[in-house]
Amino acid sequence: MGFHPSQDTAIRYRGFVLLQHKNHSWLVRPERSPMSVLPFRTRPCSLAEVKTQLDGRLMQTSAHHPVAS
Repeated sequence: MGFHPSQDTAIRYRGFVLLQHKNHSWLVRPERSPMSVLPFRTRPCSLAEVKTQLDGRLMQTSAHHPVAS
């Protein structure tokens, strides 16, 4: 009998929860509302790749919604 974790990996990053599934794909969800970026899934990839994808989406959102001065 071996050890089989029953839960997926969960990592917090920049106000989001990154949930890794058994097939190494990721579900990226905001920790709270309002949502600046909608939840999304990735193909199987590394943690560094999913962070890069999220950073890109955050940059696109900030470009479309500049902060008023």
